[in-house]
Amino acid sequence: MKNNGPLSGLLVLDLTRVLVGPYCTMILSDLGARVIKVEAPEVGDDSRNFGPFIEDQSAYFMSLNRNKESIALNLKNEKDKKIFEKILPKADILIENFKPGTLNKWGYGWENLKNKYPKLIYASASGFGQTGPLKGLPAYDMVVQGMGGLMSVTGQPNSEPTRVGTSIGDITAGLFTAIGINAALYDRQKTGKGMYIDVAMLDCQIAILENAVARYLTKGEIPKPMGSRHPSISPFEAFKTKDSYVIIAAGNDKLFEGMCKVFNLSLYEDDKFRTNANRNKNIDELKKILENELKKNTTAYWCKILEENKIPCGPINNIKEVVDSPQTKARNMIVSAMHDKIGQFKMPGNPIKMSSYEDPDNRGEIPNLDQHREKILKEFDI
Repeated sequence: MKNNGPLSGLLVLDLTRVLVGPYCTMILSDLGARVIKVEAPEVGDDSRNFGPFIEDQSAYFMSLNRNKESIALNLKNEKDKKIFEKILPKADILIENFKPGTLNKWGYGWENLKNKYPKLIYASASGFGQTGPLKGLPAYDMVVQGMGGLMSVTGQPNSEPTRVGTSIGDITAGLFTAIGINAALYDRQKTGKGMYIDVAMLDCQIAILENAVARYLTKGEIPKPMGSRHPSISPFEAFKTKDSYVIIAAGNDKLFEGMCKVFNLSLYEDDKFRTNANRNKNIDELKKILENELKKNTTAYWCKILEENKIPCGPINNIKEVVDSPQTKARNMIVSAMHDKIGQFKMPGNPIKMSSYEDPDNRGEIPNLDQHREKILKEFDI
């Protein structure tokens, strides 16, 4: 697949593995950058061994590494180091997610490279960053979900610790790293110089705590799990219907009044519910009243009626329902990439839609380990 996007013409050296780094470089590839994935010889990216599997190929790996090229190099081996150093001068961006200090030992840390390659943008994504008392510790998504406070506000009241249902610790770090890289590219246009980007998974968890941190810093209140309920807006949660649940998000007084009229209720005239502050104080009573109405019919019925009245609402879809949704299809959010052993592999698409560039259904190839060695060696005259 020919790379087409705002980052076309840029070369990314991807030294990452598992999720945070590959997610970041997948975004860069979707935006047009060329990504050369440097993997450990014989074993490759750790995630090649993560299930589920399709004909012994990891769906986990394939879902994160579309449209990348693979070369296997041992950066502690002198012969492989020479190959790497032939490619490095052509790179615009280098991304790594090793334990802090690892690449310094191998001679490829930022301090080793910044003077030799002054235009290089060098990004490190790690569990705890390059500074601080925890910098040397390893981390996975689950660890930072816990340490970053996210698990303390996730789940039902008084429930056991609950992990968010996706690897949000890795994914947010991948997103923030991609944002940092794009900002550094713009800065390089102005200054002619590259820079170092340090992203910590733990920091990213703290950054997305928004309301929880604000409540603690302003009121001294330590937030706790609230199920689907919003901590400061009501009604703004999942409600029982006749057959399942419906999410209703009446985020202001006008929407609340409109919602009440759908149910033929005059709650918006009641002082207990007239303002959001009062609705928050009386949310348990409000929820009971609303569910008495909602249980009279199905989720599909209420979604149709509420949508017709412009009240934000929705069902709680399972993954099959999400994938099969006409909206998902209209937005091209299930795409495919070719793997030479299994054929077309489907996966989530790119949510960034740009007017100047196409959003293709096919996202290139998924590489086998070391698949592009000969091509890369020839191109870089090695």
